[in-house]
Amino acid sequence: MDATASSKFSDVDEYGFKRGEHFDYKNYGKFMDGYLKTLTRRRMKWEAILQQNTDLSQMDPKLKRYIRKGIPGPYRPDVWMKISGAAAAQRRSPDLYRSLLNAEPYNKEISDSISIDLPRTFPDNIHFDSKKERLYNILIAYAHHNRDVGYCQGLNYIAGLLLIVTDDEEKSFWLLKHIVENIVPQYHSHNMANLLRDLAVFRELVIRRIPAVNRHVENLGLPYPVIASKWFICIFAEVLPVETVLRIWDCVFAEGHKIVFRAALAMFITHKNAILGCDDIAALANLFRDTMIQDSIVTDCHGFVQAMFSLRLKRSELESLRKVAVLNPA
Repeated sequence: MDATASSKFSDVDEYGFKRGEHFDYKNYGKFMDGYLKTLTRRRMKWEAILQQNTDLSQMDPKLKRYIRKGIPGPYRPDVWMKISGAAAAQRRSPDLYRSLLNAEPYNKEISDSISIDLPRTFPDNIHFDSKKERLYNILIAYAHHNRDVGYCQGLNYIAGLLLIVTDDEEKSFWLLKHIVENIVPQYHSHNMANLLRDLAVFRELVIRRIPAVNRHVENLGLPYPVIASKWFICIFAEVLPVETVLRIWDCVFAEGHKIVFRAALAMFITHKNAILGCDDIAALANLFRDTMIQDSIVTDCHGFVQAMFSLRLKRSELESLRKVAVLNPA
């Protein structure tokens, strides 16, 4: 590690996550030199747009462009609530969250499952111990609200990151509800039907865009569900660097499920040469599990989001592939 580069940055990021022992401080320093200036400019522009438009429920081209370039951290909780429709849903049922918390006794099996997962949720975050009771509240309330889903591993990471960003139980609950029911419905149900369908769709998108990469992955024998299930279930939480995840989520709340496919495709396309360079299944698994989720490509959140939107991907193509996947399940 470059001692000069590492001395410029704390070993803990702004959200409380410890940086790994292999964190590339040198490349991160180069990226941040420019990105900090970008953040300052973006914040000034967001201040102006929020003064002009406090509603944000209508997605016009200017607002979409601003969101794709990143929502400043202090504005994320309220902007996410408004652009997703979660704020409007909360207004329609203002007492829902508190009534769910007060509706004891809780299902013991679900309660126990959540309690077991709490210590496993972001153990590398120095602030998270103090949030675990609030995370339990969000997850148990949602489990009793949506009994078809109940509790599924992966929801702890989504709800946990929402809580870190919003520092608000109720907003986290409503945003979690929106993700599970509107962005990725039936990813977290007991049969995970739509998750399996969308992994098949993702494979087909890779075949269409980078066939050589698909052939190499399949020749080495690493199944797509092993590679990408966590990407889709957690919407990249506990997968990619947190600022990159939040930039992806900015777009997810504005534009929906298509963004998850854009991010997954960008992971393959930006790492095409690294994937093709793996000689065996062990090397490929290590690349997906460790190397490519913390390298300079994904740490540069701005560049990664630009790569996502340089891809050709229409909603009509996704819906067509989804229909085929349902008719021809693996």
